[in-house]
Amino acid sequence: MSDTSKPVIPLSVTDHRRDILGYTYVYPVVSRRAGGVSVGINLNPNNACNWRCIYCQVPDLVRGNAPVLDLAQLEAELAAMLDDIVSGDFMVRNVPEEARRLNDIALSGNGEPTSSRQFADVIEIIARQLRRAGLLGQIKLVLITNGSQLYKPQVQAAIASMAPLNGEVWFKYDRAPVAGESYVNQVALTAAQIKRHLKVATLACPTWIQTCMFGIDGKAPDEMALTAWLALLDEARGEGAKPEGVLLYGLARPSTQPEAPRLSRLPEAWMTAFAARIRASGLPVKLSV
Repeated sequence: MSDTSKPVIPLSVTDHRRDILGYTYVYPVVSRRAGGVSVGINLNPNNACNWRCIYCQVPDLVRGNAPVLDLAQLEAELAAMLDDIVSGDFMVRNVPEEARRLNDIALSGNGEPTSSRQFADVIEIIARQLRRAGLLGQIKLVLITNGSQLYKPQVQAAIASMAPLNGEVWFKYDRAPVAGESYVNQVALTAAQIKRHLKVATLACPTWIQTCMFGIDGKAPDEMALTAWLALLDEARGEGAKPEGVLLYGLARPSTQPEAPRLSRLPEAWMTAFAARIRASGLPVKLSV
C-alpha cells in the first residue's frame, strides 16, 4: 500500500530539478538516455562549472569548481534514496509505469563532477551503498564528464576504480574545436586535449561519447563542422582511444544561458542521418531526439 503521507513527485524526462526531494546532493530523474530512473549525485550544488555550454539547463551557472562536500550528508541522502527505491514505494508514487526501472547512479549535477577534490571519496561512498543495497553489478555507475580534469592522476585513478562497479563514463564531445576554442562549450579547447583525455578515459573505464546536436539561429551544424567532428574522433581512435560508441542526443529541456533564444531542436530526420554517418565510421550509436 502506498504511503499517502509522502508527497508525490511526478518525474518526467523534461524535469531534472536537483532539489526535487529537498536534498542537497541526491536527486532522482527519469532519463530518456538511460531508459529508466537515474539517481543523480550533484557534487556542484554551488552551480559552478569550469565550462559554460550554451545549451546548459543549470540556472545561475557560474565559473568555478565544486565546493567542499559534506560526505556524511551525501551518504545519508544516497542511502535513503536507494532504500525508498528498492524497499519502498518510490517508483509507484512518482514514476510513470513504463519507466519503473532503476538504471543507474549518475555523477552529474550542476557542474563538472571531477572538479571536486573529494571525487574519489564519493566513488567509495557509492560503492559502499551499492553493496549495502544489494545493487552492486545490478545497475550502472555513470560519470557524466567534460573530461577536462583527466590529466590529473587522482582523477584517472578514481575513474579506474569505477570499472569494477559496473562503471561507465559519458565523455562530452559536442564539436571539434576551431582555432583552439569551442563556442558550444565556451572554453579554450584543442583537438589534442580531447584526443588525449578521451584515450585516458577509455583505457580506465568503458566510455561512451556524448554529443548534443542542435540548431543555432535556425541553422543545423554545417558540413564542415560535421566532417571535423568525425575526423577528430577517427584520429582519436587511431591514436588508441577505444570508445564504446556515441550517445547522440538533441535538446530536451530549455537552456538557461544567454544564447537560449538562438537554440533550436533539430528534425528527427537530421539526427537520424548523422547517426547513420557515425555508424558508418564503425561506432554504435544510441540516439535520443
